[in-house]
Amino acid sequence: MEPEPEPAAPGAAVLLTGPRLAIREFHHTPADVDALYAVFGDPEAARYLPFEPRDRETCADQIELYVEQAEADPRTVYRLAVTVLADDEPAYAAPIGTAVLDLGDHRSATLGYALRRDTWGRGYASEITEVLCEFAFRTLGLHRLAARVDPANAASVRVLTKAGFQLEGRIRHDLHLRGTWYDSLLFSLLAPEWTGPARGRG
Repeated sequence: MEPEPEPAAPGAAVLLTGPRLAIREFHHTPADVDALYAVFGDPEAARYLPFEPRDRETCADQIELYVEQAEADPRTVYRLAVTVLADDEPAYAAPIGTAVLDLGDHRSATLGYALRRDTWGRGYASEITEVLCEFAFRTLGLHRLAARVDPANAASVRVLTKAGFQLEGRIRHDLHLRGTWYDSLLFSLLAPEWTGPARGRG
């Protein structure tokens, strides 16, 4: 049975946890700016993101925007910091990446994530996706999640497929960047299809 919508309280800070990761609000601090720059400023880590690598000043501006978006009522986007639980208290631990839910019409949202390059290959992307799905379907009461992926990004295709997302099709020339047109693969997951977090399944 599809869960009933249970919107988060306006202005409430988000803190989500998985087995190894915590996903929290960004803070406009030098540590969080440095952490975001380690992802968005790295050409390899940003290779499949829909923008050019960003400098540190731009990353600082982005976090300022994230803080403003978190205070909006109603809130329409969740741009969150990903930290490792074992590092420190989540509020103070240095982020290793970002997670996003961008809300749309008809109880829908677009899901995304990006991780620092030295954390790849540890299953963190799968855990982020699992935690975001639980937040979207159980807490926010959404009906549909979508994700756009570069066809060359085989790792993210595997992550989404493992989480139960279905391929809807290929969007041709979905992004123009660096003088080139790029296609996207569109994946989606509906609330009735979601089987719950893997850690909650027998």
